[in-house]
Amino acid sequence: MASTTTSPVSDRTFNREWLNAFVRKYAIVLIFIAMFIAMTFLTDAFLQPRNLVNVVRQISVVGLIAIGVTMVIITTGIDLSSGSVLALAAVVAASLAQQPDWHDAKYPGLVLPLIMPILAALVIGVLCGAINGWLIARFLIPPFIATLGMMTVARGFALIYSNRPVSGLTDTYNFIGQGELFKVFPIPGQPPLGIPIPVIILAVVAIGAHILLNSTRFGRHIYAIGGNEQAALISGLNVGRIKIGVYTIAGLLSGLAGLVLSSRIGSGQPGLAVGIELDAIAAAVIGGTSLSGGIGTIWGTIIGALIIGVLNNGLDLLNVSAYWQTIVKGSIIVVAVIVDERKNR
Repeated sequence: MASTTTSPVSDRTFNREWLNAFVRKYAIVLIFIAMFIAMTFLTDAFLQPRNLVNVVRQISVVGLIAIGVTMVIITTGIDLSSGSVLALAAVVAASLAQQPDWHDAKYPGLVLPLIMPILAALVIGVLCGAINGWLIARFLIPPFIATLGMMTVARGFALIYSNRPVSGLTDTYNFIGQGELFKVFPIPGQPPLGIPIPVIILAVVAIGAHILLNSTRFGRHIYAIGGNEQAALISGLNVGRIKIGVYTIAGLLSGLAGLVLSSRIGSGQPGLAVGIELDAIAAAVIGGTSLSGGIGTIWGTIIGALIIGVLNNGLDLLNVSAYWQTIVKGSIIVVAVIVDERKNR
């Protein structure tokens, strides 16, 4: 009976290929773990339970926007209007959630149900996103230009609607951004910790977006457009309608982020979230979404957002200047794009 043996050379080749594939797939997770361990050793305050909860609470807004941006980038697009749409949604929603006896209330004496400011924020996001998609699909305007225009217009409308912060919001509205559920994590000498509602919202949206991209026809069409738009057209896909849908989803998530952020800080401000779209794009790119289109995952984007959150929090705890923080984040984006281009080649 003949026996088969595997040569040491082939074993080493197989192990090397397996290791390379593993690193390519999970490099972002390994980077996150390394950064988490480094921050743990660099500052004692980082590993405190309340600080960790604050990190995930803070990245919830960037994460929501980054999920929408991921879908946009997969189609080879870009969305620069996220921060301005967030600000417009925030001031309108906050004005509908003011206490009726607040001295600066925009609608004094009115007691509106909570669903009104929620719907207002979401509708504004949907309208802005749909306009972006319509301009890109109907007039073939480059996404960079179309969303740059929306960035300016939405910010202008936010300033026209209210040129100062909208404060005095109801407790029920603020609970969306400040509340916690399942307070089962005891801390000696402090109130028990729970899961922040913004984190729950982010988790629900991330799961829904993952299912949308990986288990629906619409999701497969998104990847098809990013992989080869001309082939998608020849195959009979309605590319324009799909793009409108993608940008509408991105706008919806920007509106939801405005709702969460305004309720978390207790006010709606027309100057909110300037530059947050860059953090969202960074989270998506760091998480493995290719700027060339056709490649990207929701879980990778969430890890990318966590990396940015841990980086920001750790540098704050280390008293690093905010100016240096922007330089570090910009450098990370450039490195991530270089890695992506090398991988594509």
